[in-house]
Amino acid sequence: MPVRPDYPRLVAGHASVLEMLNAGEVGLPVLNRLLLVGAEALDVPGMSFVEFGPNGGRVVAAHGELAWAVGLPIPILDQPSDDRLCGPGVRAMSVDVLPPDLAEELDGRGLRHLLAARVEIGGLTIGNVYAIYPDAERPDDPEHRSVLGFLAATAAHMYGDQAGLPVHGDGTAVAALADGLAVVSRDGTVQLWNPAAERVTGLRSADLLDRPLPFPVPPPGQVVDHRLPDGRWLKVSSGELPGTAAARVVIFRDSSDQHIRDHDRDLFVAVTSHELRTPVTVIKGYADTLGTHWDSLSDPERRQAAGVIGQRAGELARLVDRLLATTNDAGPVGGSPPVPFDLVDTLRAAADDLPAEVRYRLVIRLPEHLPKALGDRASMATVLTELTTNAGKYSPEGSPVLLSAEADRRTVAFRVSDRGIGVRPEHVERAFERFWQGETGDRRRYPGAGLGLYLVRRIVERQNGWVSLRPRDGGGTVAEVRLPRG
Repeated sequence: MPVRPDYPRLVAGHASVLEMLNAGEVGLPVLNRLLLVGAEALDVPGMSFVEFGPNGGRVVAAHGELAWAVGLPIPILDQPSDDRLCGPGVRAMSVDVLPPDLAEELDGRGLRHLLAARVEIGGLTIGNVYAIYPDAERPDDPEHRSVLGFLAATAAHMYGDQAGLPVHGDGTAVAALADGLAVVSRDGTVQLWNPAAERVTGLRSADLLDRPLPFPVPPPGQVVDHRLPDGRWLKVSSGELPGTAAARVVIFRDSSDQHIRDHDRDLFVAVTSHELRTPVTVIKGYADTLGTHWDSLSDPERRQAAGVIGQRAGELARLVDRLLATTNDAGPVGGSPPVPFDLVDTLRAAADDLPAEVRYRLVIRLPEHLPKALGDRASMATVLTELTTNAGKYSPEGSPVLLSAEADRRTVAFRVSDRGIGVRPEHVERAFERFWQGETGDRRRYPGAGLGLYLVRRIVERQNGWVSLRPRDGGGTVAEVRLPRG
């Protein structure tokens, strides 16, 4: 007989979640509290939330025996027959439905059964809430199903209110939208507003009929772009309606993706120009000084100038490598065939080659021995360089940056920890986007291309590993990389 859910604990816990939301807290802290409430009420060893993004699912929050999986990418099985997306809202399943390596890890922990609840908004599945069990009896209990469905509905409410979610900056799974269509009379008022127009603009037909069209109408045969108040873009065209004296048909669709691509291209050019200009200017200045004033400079001054040129040339080379890697999505970034390698030895060697301004701040606390990792040893130097320089940039000058490592049954992991400005919980996933920086002023206060963490995630995930960020207890940030054991 399965243990009944602890309903008093569920009610009290859910009240604490609402208090957090009412107090203005958003995003992952509230989502993590929701999972804690569920785990305590159901008395399960672990819970997690997988958010669906354009490129698959990812564990964005987890508790208990599933906490190790935060940051782990999870493929979405999106075939129409897959009832995880279009069947019952809550269902029990074996861990065997998961990717083999993940199923093996859970089975090794004595966890063999899942209860999954879809999180939906307007008919769109945006993620799943999972509770994990060692036995098959409790997932089949109707009360457990009801509680998990309630938790999924709460998560959906958070997403619907945009309370710091979604975690992914590029959004959750989005349905294809048909073109909007309006018929506008001679006096410029709307006579017809189709259902697709409501979906595209968010404006209801009842609010627009016999009122002016809320965006400009281009001449027939021309196309204009119009930005809606919520920031989305429409591509609008028009034509004369046959059989009428002056009525016009207006067709429009959401073109935000195209504008995002154009914005990314412009941002790439601007960031690249800025980031290349600094080292090139310094190199040129010191080279001109050496060429013009060689005889009047002392040996220490010449060595200093040559050292600066070497340092800046190294920065320039790393920047060019990052730009080439991050603009070629099909490129072999960390793409060598995975082989077992000694992670501790690799990290120690990579630490010796770090830029001087980072190397002297690095505190190395690595164990003598770890199981071998499975991956591309050469790429770990790039990963460590990006993580440590990022930690150094966002922390007080001279403050230590800690490098540590550990292993569990399935993975070998290392961490780079700092005492810097920290990362806001709602930004822990967005930080891995190309060109993204946490605050508008960050590019001025902490100059950079916004490519480092994007590159790190690409390298690590191509080796079947994953990387995550989290706030550090006491202030700062922890970046964690996990690779499969060899």
